[in-house]
Amino acid sequence: MKTIKGPGIFLAQFLGDEAPFNSLDSIAGYMADLGYKGVQLPIWDPRIIDVKLAAESQTYADELKGKLKDKGLEITELASHIIGQLVASHPVYDEMYDGFAIPEVRNNPKARAEWATQQLKYAAVASRNLGLTASATFSGALAWPFLYPWPQRPAGLVETAFKELAARWKPILDVYDENGVDVAYELHPGEDLFDGSTFEMFVDYLDGHTRANINYDPSHFVLQQLDYLQFIDLYHDRIKAFHVKDAEFNPSGKQGVYSGFAGWADRAGRFRSLGDGQVDFGSIFSKLSQYDYGSWAVLEWECCIKSPSQGAAEGAPFIENHIIEVTTKAFDDFAGTGADEAFNRKVLGL
Repeated sequence: MKTIKGPGIFLAQFLGDEAPFNSLDSIAGYMADLGYKGVQLPIWDPRIIDVKLAAESQTYADELKGKLKDKGLEITELASHIIGQLVASHPVYDEMYDGFAIPEVRNNPKARAEWATQQLKYAAVASRNLGLTASATFSGALAWPFLYPWPQRPAGLVETAFKELAARWKPILDVYDENGVDVAYELHPGEDLFDGSTFEMFVDYLDGHTRANINYDPSHFVLQQLDYLQFIDLYHDRIKAFHVKDAEFNPSGKQGVYSGFAGWADRAGRFRSLGDGQVDFGSIFSKLSQYDYGSWAVLEWECCIKSPSQGAAEGAPFIENHIIEVTTKAFDDFAGTGADEAFNRKVLGL
């Protein structure tokens, strides 16, 4: 078994226009002072990383790593969530998704998808140059608007959507494979990959592509009322990244999983800071350790009540206290008698 690395933190939700949240140098120092040992970098923010340059220049990649190492930090993964969404998106999202892309490709879904595909390929090479083995992202959504089947979906609609989704991701995954990096999809409502069944369908259309993997985030499973512990039993071999994010689900006579279009603070299901929700992190860290997950535990902070500064400050010790230093010996080794085949046969009366 391996000991999970951490604590790490995803920087995206903490970035802002004021110091220390407006540059990599200052936000990295801030997080290091809180006790974090790793940072997950969003590739869409040029204040954090120039992903094209990181792909093309080993010198730049080494300098980026060195800058963080000087603060006692490592890069956990590159994250490309809002870029991944642009690889495949239903037209209903076009105007909203344009804000995630550069101005030159807005109002042109085909050009936007091609731009996003290239950005992800840069992230694959950049990850290799940075010595990383996984990268977190979203899948995008073609079928999601048709999730609830009324009126009933046309026969084959979902299959057509997933076939297209796989076709768009296959060349991207191949570049990641060439660079020795796993793509870890965060299974998230709003994306076509949002649970185990949709992930399996996607992998089937990819003929089992070994680089199509999972960024495990239990908060999204709480909101779906999915068994997030059994999920680890089923898919542990595909879990290559881990977002430590809490959530709670409090159904009422007015709301259930869909939460009545309420704002986040008033939803039956809502994200919370670590320790304020319902996720059983003790069991999660135990299962991941048991199944030999040895990569990073990364805080993704999203809470509709608590401030980000408090959430970040509380997150590092929370993760640190949940990391299990895995044993290198059995608890009953003291009672071992030593044996060989002849002794074992004698004990069995053979």
